[in-house]
Amino acid sequence: MAQPVQSIDVLLIEHAELELALADPELHSNPAEARKAGRRFARLAPIVATHRKLISARDDLQTARELAAGDESFADEIAELESRIAELTTQLTDMLAPHDPHGPDDIVLEVKSGEGGEESALFAADLARMYIRYAERHGWTVTVLDETTSDLGGYKDATLAISHKGASDGDAVDGVWSRMKFEGGVHRVQRVPVTESQGRVHTSAAGVLVYPEPEEIGEVHIDESDLRIDVYRSSGKGGQGVNTTDSAVRITHLPTGVVVTCQNERSQLQNKTRALQVLAARLQAMAEEQALANASADRASQIRTVDRSERIRTYNFPENRITDHRIGYKAHNLDQVLDGDLDALFDALSAADKQSRLQQV
Repeated sequence: MAQPVQSIDVLLIEHAELELALADPELHSNPAEARKAGRRFARLAPIVATHRKLISARDDLQTARELAAGDESFADEIAELESRIAELTTQLTDMLAPHDPHGPDDIVLEVKSGEGGEESALFAADLARMYIRYAERHGWTVTVLDETTSDLGGYKDATLAISHKGASDGDAVDGVWSRMKFEGGVHRVQRVPVTESQGRVHTSAAGVLVYPEPEEIGEVHIDESDLRIDVYRSSGKGGQGVNTTDSAVRITHLPTGVVVTCQNERSQLQNKTRALQVLAARLQAMAEEQALANASADRASQIRTVDRSERIRTYNFPENRITDHRIGYKAHNLDQVLDGDLDALFDALSAADKQSRLQQV
């Protein structure tokens, strides 16, 4: 959920308090709290640094104006400082705009086939490969947690975990969620299916769900008594030996009916751990959506971005065109997009989101 605009004075006080707390050995006796405080401190640091630069530039401008009263050679310096102040003011305003607290997070992404039978499943697999290739371009790690394949090798459904930890690219500091949070919704494809003998273009669709993954499972309260855990024999593409033991795990959260399965890790314990992480992500998303609905039923969510029944994008193969209906984006490079070249589209979506946030300032 987007955070409200905050006063710079409040943030400066919080930053100073966190700096003192992080220097206190007592805080580090609770590693989880120490990590939480450290993440918040790191989040505030660039805001504080920009504010200090702005104050310094304003002081320099005042001095330059006083000196210019007796020496016209300072006029150029005044113009430079005024330009610098305008730039810093814009940066600080952007930083203080409502932001997404999950920006640095990794994600769990689900792809599900929809109407269209086998063609929809094949398209769902195309989407999964598109996201995997995009992640590879950025040095992110992708783990296929669960998958159900169709007769022709498509995906009836697949669950991916995408992590930026250890990545070396510059975008990684913002997290996977900040780049991929706009992907949730219905994706429509227009093309000639492999099963079409008459060469006619068909329309089908697949759904994508995206959840920010909590830094730690403990950040989301899950009562063990609310869980039913079943184990069974894996049936995915886990390689030789994957089917020989009951290593797959299915977890049902009884109060909500949410079911999570994981079968592609090498052991039952690993599958259970990953399934709990996915469950935590889903429950966190559900809680935030409910809180948002309670706060304002008619306000557009910047985290969920669209109703999941809404068509957000069309992939037109005959024209090699991709269209994002939310922002009116069109490009004739569908082949490149499906190969993971998504940055131009994601930049456009991020720019539209930024503009929306700035309007709330």
